[in-house]
Amino acid sequence: MTRTKVPTASSRTTARRVIAASFIGTTVEWYDFFLYGTASALVFNRLFFPEFSDVAGTIAAFGAFAAGFLARPLGGAVFGHFGDRIGRKSMLVYSLVGMGVATVAIGLLPTYDQVGVLAPILLVLCRLIQGFAVGGEWGGAMLMSVEHSDSKRRGFAGSWVQAGSPAGLVLATVVFSLFAALPDEQFLAWGWRVPFLLSAVLLIVGLAIRLQVLESPEFQAVKDSGKRSTKPLVEALRRHPVNTLLAIGACLAPFVNFYLFATFVLTYATTALGLDESTVLPIVAVAALVEVATIPLAAALSDRIGRRTVFLAGAVLLAAYAYPFFLINEANPSGLVLGVTSVVGLAVIHPLMYGPLAALFAEMFDPEVRYSGASIGYQIGAILGGGFAPMILVSLQFLDAGAAVTIPPYIIALCALTAISVWVATKPGRREVRS
Repeated sequence: MTRTKVPTASSRTTARRVIAASFIGTTVEWYDFFLYGTASALVFNRLFFPEFSDVAGTIAAFGAFAAGFLARPLGGAVFGHFGDRIGRKSMLVYSLVGMGVATVAIGLLPTYDQVGVLAPILLVLCRLIQGFAVGGEWGGAMLMSVEHSDSKRRGFAGSWVQAGSPAGLVLATVVFSLFAALPDEQFLAWGWRVPFLLSAVLLIVGLAIRLQVLESPEFQAVKDSGKRSTKPLVEALRRHPVNTLLAIGACLAPFVNFYLFATFVLTYATTALGLDESTVLPIVAVAALVEVATIPLAAALSDRIGRRTVFLAGAVLLAAYAYPFFLINEANPSGLVLGVTSVVGLAVIHPLMYGPLAALFAEMFDPEVRYSGASIGYQIGAILGGGFAPMILVSLQFLDAGAAVTIPPYIIALCALTAISVWVATKPGRREVRS
């Protein structure tokens, strides 16, 4: 018979400290990552791809955005290997530094008018470094939170890492909005650079916090037992081949959900709906701010009624919402309508999938290979569900039939794949994890 560990006051205090550190550090990393997405939608097409038309330039900018996702599985594999071999904490420090340096570098890049084709090449290189760093971030931060927590509250504990994503989006959107309000000439000359350069300050804050947390107790137990895997990624794929595929599938709907309302909506609203970017950016920020609160609520609900019920509800609701979102906005194009429909999509539907995801993934892999297995599943899923999403969505929007006809089938298809994956992964009595 197994015994449930009873959390002491000391362990609860440590868990809260680790969760707070993971949330703050993850917020900093996602601020860096989302700055690029916001800039891709609003300014990079003009500064780094000026030889293209407006539509082609936006697609090219989102293509460079997607490049960051291509590096994420490599980051997940490398950081996962060392995270399972030498510890979670040290990997989080390295990922934060890598992300911060790449983001500051973007703020210092010359534009196409200054150095020609070298400018977009350097931009993509910085984006690849960002992707590599964030690829290692999620698995480590998620495991630090989940593995420090009481088994009955793992959904809630892991959800604060998830909440760091919309928190970073809020921060990135607000900061970028402040400088986007400058006269266009000043914004294009220097204003867009400042949000990227401010990452240096956030890097120092994030490091100061992360260096104070303790190593994961579950990793420490694996280390003390001498059971550390020599090839954790290979071992994860050998032990959990089906769960790895299911993890990839589980990511598809939540990622397309997020980038639909966090990134693509900036292009959609300013082109199809005729709204000004100064109207759209606050809408994204408000929706993301509300989601910072609703993600932990959804995850706490999954601790009570199960990951399966909550996650599947989110996938079904997103599929059902795909057509109404576009039809309502195109019938009534206004900031108010876009604001309400965006809050529903980002702050109500998305948390039902994204909130329980961290704990679900931790429960799908053995502790010895958990960093590697969870990271590779999550990051490949991120490419397929989110990395190409803005570029695909923009391409579908500008087909003759229009967004309301072309985009919903794409979203519904990804929701179906996610629902099937989660249904199988959480099937009662199914076991692929030893410990």
